[in-house]
Amino acid sequence: MRRGLSILAAAAALTFCAGAAQAAVTVIGGGMAEACSRAAVNGESDERFEEFCDIALETEFLNSRDRAGTYVNRGVLRLRRMDYEDAVKDFDMAVKMKPDLGEGYVNRGAAFIGQERYADSIVEINRGLELGVEEPAKAYYNRALAYEGLEDAKSAYFDYQKAIELAPGWSAPAEQLARFTVTTRAQAN
Repeated sequence: MRRGLSILAAAAALTFCAGAAQAAVTVIGGGMAEACSRAAVNGESDERFEEFCDIALETEFLNSRDRAGTYVNRGVLRLRRMDYEDAVKDFDMAVKMKPDLGEGYVNRGAAFIGQERYADSIVEINRGLELGVEEPAKAYYNRALAYEGLEDAKSAYFDYQKAIELAPGWSAPAEQLARFTVTTRAQAN
């Protein structure tokens, strides 16, 4: 007999995207793009902060990375308000302008979680991880949420574990793992 690992997630009424992590893009330079970046990084969600992003995109001279990053940041602000459709449009613009910006893919994946498009979310998050992101723990956390949406508790468990490994001080993955029960079970050869 082989011993296997069985992982069960306790049933929980999760609002997946309300708990999803967003990965902002740091933009510096002192203008409205930087103000937009700070709002996204600081966890703001009020619609008025989008104006910083709008003004930056309309009036500021930005290199391709900062312009794409400003789209990501505005999308993050929209994502926090559960405006998934407009957030996805911003992430689409970001990856169109800068196809190697991993945060665009990871955040588009987070928006897809909110839209209950879990399989699409995993594809996007995997792409973002391949390209590299500043905060990979958030990507693993979001991918875990997507796996839970697909009822793949084992994959979700391991991604929450990876998120803790990468960001040991972040409580969100540990809170999610508290819902899991890990047992060993005998398996026939």
